[in-house]
Amino acid sequence: MPSYDAQRAEFEGTHSQVLAISCDPIFSKQAWGKALGGISYPLVADFWPHGAVAQQYGVFNEKLGRPDRAIFVVDKQGIIRWVKVYEGGVMPDNGELLAELRKL
Repeated sequence: MPSYDAQRAEFEGTHSQVLAISCDPIFSKQAWGKALGGISYPLVADFWPHGAVAQQYGVFNEKLGRPDRAIFVVDKQGIIRWVKVYEGGVMPDNGELLAELRKL
């Protein structure tokens, strides 16, 4: 997630909004952001009902009780234009994401 801040200017150049969503409670998210030295994008807690947003997007892993790591590109009309789900421990490629954002 710090890589988004590192490439903040590039993301801003695509007129996009980075938004992080996880099932962690808001206090955990705030502590995590602080531990990173602060972050420039919103952190959203999908805590209760547990994983409801992740379930709606089809990325909640019932077996593990948490969402899979995924990136969604949603256009201004709310239409999902691109989705990529990542294996645990795999960091998303910002270059690939930026290329998809530039297509909008």
